[in-house]
Amino acid sequence: MRDFSDMAVQLHAHRADFPRERSDRLPTEFVWRDPASIPPRPWVYGRHLIRKQVSVTVAPGGVGKSSLTICEALAMASGRELLGDWTAKGLKVWLYNLEDPRDEMDRRIIAAMQHHHVAPEEITGRLYVDTGRERALSTAIQTREGVQIIKPELEALANEIEARGIDVLVIDPFVSSHQASENDNGAIDLVAKEWARLADRCNCAIELVHHTRKTNGEEATTESGRGASALLAAARSGRVLNKMSDEMKAEAGVQDDPATYFTITRDKANLAPVGDRVWRRMASVHLVNGDSVGVAEVWEWPDAFDGVTLDDLLSVQRALDGKDRLSCRYSDQAGNDWAGVTVAEVLGLDATADRKRIKKMIEAWLKSGALKKVKIPDAKRMERPCLEVGEWANQ
Repeated sequence: MRDFSDMAVQLHAHRADFPRERSDRLPTEFVWRDPASIPPRPWVYGRHLIRKQVSVTVAPGGVGKSSLTICEALAMASGRELLGDWTAKGLKVWLYNLEDPRDEMDRRIIAAMQHHHVAPEEITGRLYVDTGRERALSTAIQTREGVQIIKPELEALANEIEARGIDVLVIDPFVSSHQASENDNGAIDLVAKEWARLADRCNCAIELVHHTRKTNGEEATTESGRGASALLAAARSGRVLNKMSDEMKAEAGVQDDPATYFTITRDKANLAPVGDRVWRRMASVHLVNGDSVGVAEVWEWPDAFDGVTLDDLLSVQRALDGKDRLSCRYSDQAGNDWAGVTVAEVLGLDATADRKRIKKMIEAWLKSGALKKVKIPDAKRMERPCLEVGEWANQ
């Protein structure tokens, strides 16, 4: 790869000078065609990365965005669905990290390969890695006349992508790839559109990794990205990463796990439906040199009924049926008379720590008819919602 830091900087005013086909006659009449003749959209990874387009990943610091993109690069280079996302086969991926030194990149990549059992021969000739510590990258600068695009930089990138047949280029982070004012919408629009032109010219997918601004504890969206909104506007797919809160960790039963858990939500999708959130966990992987490295892996939110069998339901029903009806109250504010206390005793749960899980189970059993809600008068003749057995599990 050419050493961008040694290039003579030649500045040109911004122009859309990547050639494109033009028609001598406008307007062009629409002609219907058989839908079967239209090629499908050229997705390369899930419904996030697509050829000729820019995609954006937005995340706060320390969540795991770089580790995530490393695992995804390994998935694409190896052709294996390491994180459960579909990937095209035979892809070549270029990771261009503009912050970390090569030793750190090697550390993270090798730890991810070790954790996901990716053999070196699976990615030979398909994964390229460079760092801003060795080869700086700057696609634009801010001058008194405004932002100016550094065309030689983009031309050099295009030459390398085409020479090696790169299918996916990951720039991490976006803010380090230019010297324009990140709060200037006009400037960022110019920079972002240059990346889009590069993707179109080279028939590749480009991923720009971006930091969020301070969210003051609020959950971030793709619109929470630092600086101007023009970057997201230029992207055809945007996703955001959010770290699991302490409250959610308690609800999921992982409050004692020091690992980071985070969600991926694709909330900006011009070419595909907006995706549901998925979960990832940062596993701690130990290398033989003594280092411990975080590696992204698949994690599923625990189902309320994990480990609960039909026999367990029958045991719950029998326990509730043998109690005084007012000791099986529906409300979890009823203290020891809450039916959930009996559920916890039968299933070996903690009525306080597992309260949300127990409530979900009760609601599911009510919906299925295994339990039913009835009103029972108390000593003051006030009707209290209580639970009774509906349809017995053994029937």
